[in-house]
Amino acid sequence: MSVPSLLAVFAHPDDESLSAGGVLARHAAAGARTGVVTSTWAADTGRAAELAAALRILGAGEPRLLGYADARVPSSAPGRARFCDAPLDEAVRHLVAHIRAFRPEIVVTHDAYGGVTGHPDHVHTHRVTMLAAQAAGLARFHPDAGAPWQPHALYLATHPHSAVPALRAVVGERKTAYSVPDELVTAAVDVGPWLERKIAAVLAHRSEVARGAVPGLLARLSVPEWKRLMGTEWFIRHDLATTAPARTELTV
Repeated sequence: MSVPSLLAVFAHPDDESLSAGGVLARHAAAGARTGVVTSTWAADTGRAAELAAALRILGAGEPRLLGYADARVPSSAPGRARFCDAPLDEAVRHLVAHIRAFRPEIVVTHDAYGGVTGHPDHVHTHRVTMLAAQAAGLARFHPDAGAPWQPHALYLATHPHSAVPALRAVVGERKTAYSVPDELVTAAVDVGPWLERKIAAVLAHRSEVARGAVPGLLARLSVPEWKRLMGTEWFIRHDLATTAPARTELTV
């Protein structure tokens, strides 16, 4: 059985590797087309270069950037609006163009909390992606953005409640960790065989390692600790295409 094509949409460089690096590597290794759209940071910045390095490791092609500014780092896209402040229809239209150009069977993005950290750019990326994944299939929605294409399913990267205690050992007790009841998780993907690539992709975001962000915290861990914390990726599935000939799923 062929492995479905997959387009991931995440807020910042490094989110793709942390939240879905294993799934991206797994699908690419099976011969599927994979790609990543990133909401923030401009193409001529250091973090965009780090993103390009991470995507090469994961087999996810070249960066696809919406080019908005990070909510907390105005210099991430000089002269551009913060992603959270940009007109919603504009952001959706830009993402629709990427979806129609790539024509993925599956779209992956942050859950409604914006993942475990709840960063406002993550939350807004979730909103924009939910709208764009549906609007991409509507012929009269910005026909200038490409021919209609309806992805079969949307997968929201999440964390179950049961995973939070282990995460606390890394992020600390003082930080809020957003998670969902375990029964809401519809796909728990064992990415152990691709963990080496996932680790390398996370560490390719060198500036985040250097400043002690999540990649920096993870860089201190042993491989067994990486496997315990990052060896499974969790998702909540939403069906989008009711006329799809067969159920399209992440490879688990």
